Amino acid sequence: MILSSAFWGASFIFTKGLFNNEQAITPLIILTGRMLIATVFTVPILWFTGRLEPIRKGHLKYFLLLAFTEPFLYSLCETGGVQFVSGSLASIIIATIPLFIPFAMALIYKEKIKANAVIGVLLSLGGITLMTLNDDFSFSASPKGLLLLASAVLIAVIYTLILVKVLDHYKPMTITCYQNCIGLIYFLPLMLFVNGDRLPMLSYSAAMWLPLLFLGIFCSTVAYMFYNYGMKHLGATAASVYNNIIPVFSLLLALAIGQESLNILKVLGMCVVMLGLTVAQKTFRRSHNK
Repeated sequence: MILSSAFWGASFIFTKGLFNNEQAITPLIILTGRMLIATVFTVPILWFTGRLEPIRKGHLKYFLLLAFTEPFLYSLCETGGVQFVSGSLASIIIATIPLFIPFAMALIYKEKIKANAVIGVLLSLGGITLMTLNDDFSFSASPKGLLLLASAVLIAVIYTLILVKVLDHYKPMTITCYQNCIGLIYFLPLMLFVNGDRLPMLSYSAAMWLPLLFLGIFCSTVAYMFYNYGMKHLGATAASVYNNIIPVFSLLLALAIGQESLNILKVLGMCVVMLGLTVAQKTFRRSHNK
């Protein structure tokens, strides 16, 4: 679980590095490359190990919709957001996804909302606000970037509501594999149409390929394998706690490579967000254990 959190935390920093080092690269190019690498890596493994389950009759529409929400729409919003804000701030915003799922479940499936869930959301939003401020309390984050990341959170919640239609019928790695394959079908023609003219402008150097390989293999594939293994042996309740440390890995890596600087508001904001996440997830654990 720690390794999966580390890989996902690093994904924001590697994506930000691609934008900084490749002037011609776009979110569509990054995402298409990531899906291509993930598909080439995952499909042969599942095929040769006999773990690639066929899609059952009547379920294709769910997989098409799942892949359209995530990775297609979600990744466009998330990666686009990272283009305009820091990697650590992006990871903090994305880490709030579990906070909003109970509200969606209450709206769609009439589940009761706990008071601590509301408190957790308010604390986390307050912490994110602190992280967008400079030392003089002036606003520093790009509104466009924040809007894109907020859209990614909303799409991820919708994706979760759709996921329940297939989750009990397939292994999680099978679902991930089909999402990557269908996502590649969505991304490739759009990328060629919109950004095809930029492909000759890319460097195709190790500084470009190594981050893409990391994102495709470790973040889109290996991290999910580790996460699923942890879920199986620790349970969903204990596993959910590890989501809290994803932004910590993002910030530490960004500081280590000099991509970001640290100030008191960022530290305070991160602590407040972590507190909000913990408060909300403790509510879920108590409800789950009853």
